[in-house]
Amino acid sequence: MIKKLSLILVSLFLFACSEQVKVTTGGINQMRSDIQYLASDELEGRDTGTEGEAKAAAYIAMRFADLGLKGGANDGSFYQVFEFTGSPILNTENTLMLNYEAIADSLFYPLNFSGSNSMKGKAVNVGFGILAPDLGYDDYKDLEVKGNPVIIDVSSPDGIHPHSEYLAFHDLRDRAEKAQELGATAVIFYTQDKTAQAPSKTLTENVIPLTIPVVYASLFVSDHTEVTLNMVIDRPKLQGKNVLAFLDKGKERNIVIGAHYDHLGFGGSGSLHRGEKAIHNGADDNASGVAAMLQLALDLQEMPLEHNVLFIGFSGEERGLLGSNHWVKNPTMALDKIEYMMNMDMVGRLDTSKHKLSVNGVGTSPSWSFIDKLDVGGLSAVTTEAGTGPSDHMSFYLSDLPVLHFFSGSHEDYHKPSDDEGLINYEGIVSIVNYMEAIVKEVDDDGVFTFTKTKEEKKEAANFKVTLGIIPDYLFEEKGMRVDGVTEGRPGDKAGMLKGDIIIGMGERSVNDIYAYMEALGSHNTGDQTDVKVLRDAKEVILKVTFD
Repeated sequence: MIKKLSLILVSLFLFACSEQVKVTTGGINQMRSDIQYLASDELEGRDTGTEGEAKAAAYIAMRFADLGLKGGANDGSFYQVFEFTGSPILNTENTLMLNYEAIADSLFYPLNFSGSNSMKGKAVNVGFGILAPDLGYDDYKDLEVKGNPVIIDVSSPDGIHPHSEYLAFHDLRDRAEKAQELGATAVIFYTQDKTAQAPSKTLTENVIPLTIPVVYASLFVSDHTEVTLNMVIDRPKLQGKNVLAFLDKGKERNIVIGAHYDHLGFGGSGSLHRGEKAIHNGADDNASGVAAMLQLALDLQEMPLEHNVLFIGFSGEERGLLGSNHWVKNPTMALDKIEYMMNMDMVGRLDTSKHKLSVNGVGTSPSWSFIDKLDVGGLSAVTTEAGTGPSDHMSFYLSDLPVLHFFSGSHEDYHKPSDDEGLINYEGIVSIVNYMEAIVKEVDDDGVFTFTKTKEEKKEAANFKVTLGIIPDYLFEEKGMRVDGVTEGRPGDKAGMLKGDIIIGMGERSVNDIYAYMEALGSHNTGDQTDVKVLRDAKEVILKVTFD
């Protein structure tokens, strides 16, 4: 439907003015109450899988119910539960003994993919632990390792360098897997090569561990040493909750409006705080988005719409879009009955001196073409076309749905304990709510939306000279790295990579998980050509990639 721009602007301005009065008089105090509770110390930062997250979910569900909305989950409740692997916990009683003498904790540590087990046996030194028939090389020749721990040098027959033909075939996990396959009961890595770096001590989530302990020791272990090793790593299975409410307008098609409610708890790896451990209350990130969503849930009930509305409070966003990723893979309504998704993430710190709102995703549908020129009550947008980005709208974009992402701007309190309620600009949230309602009203009778893939600006990933231009599936816990999205025009797309492909090899390197993928990617430079091996429909496919 074509309209003159002047009529659009006049009607939207009048609409926004009338809505402004209602939200200002009836909504600000409620939004303040919402944010004060969600960002209170009582909820301890709302980390996914914690009691604080559960309290936040219960509060949001209560607010939805008070607004007269129905539960939006398949069972009619307000909750959609998902499972995820929590942060690994290293048992403090883990021990390594050599010839019955205890080794200090500072001299050994488990690798990320170590299994949990106890063992005792005589060490077998297997050199570099490499079995490479194509190179005519076998460190296991004439050695029996079954039932014994093996000692492996992290280096290789031709040293540590980017062009090592041995390391290209065999990263540390590959070598540990080979030892396990041959019956070894544990692997102890070490190094005498001064150019070799010690493996990372970091234990991460979403890794498939081996069944045997795998440790690095900063000392040499002699052949035939009596080894006693106890290694326990707890990888807890936790649950998070999406909170869903349905506004039933009796229509055939739907829109989705969402905001994540989780945050960083006491900090963790996502924190930019460098002081003592402290609660990260996340008032702007993203209690502000939840408060705005609840105000929209109130206002849209009074608007005559041609769409039903599903409101979703996502959890797990800070851990890698876990909640939204789970929802699009387990939707509570048919995806082909959804017109578009609106996402609010950090809408509480609008700079009223500039009165500019960041709106991302305007390239995901032709229906968003008017937004660049839209002004609502003096608020206008700085737009980007891309449907991808570090928030929950990306999960919907990757499922071929038009999206918009609303963001009032970053600030020095981002991911720090100082992101507190007292810094929230409530009048700014009102302006953003009005702006979003104006968009909803404007496109309500546009018919079925057309989805458009967007081209991303070329951005080099941190610490990498090249990128495939793909988006990982952070919920994937099997061997390999599953592709959850492919950016048009980038090396992966040009090579024929598809969403759902599972990368299991790059060049001569195996890719067992996302961390092995990053290591493999980091070994390449612009202009390099390599084969990327993927599993597609359970069949191996080789893609020819050129990094540009």
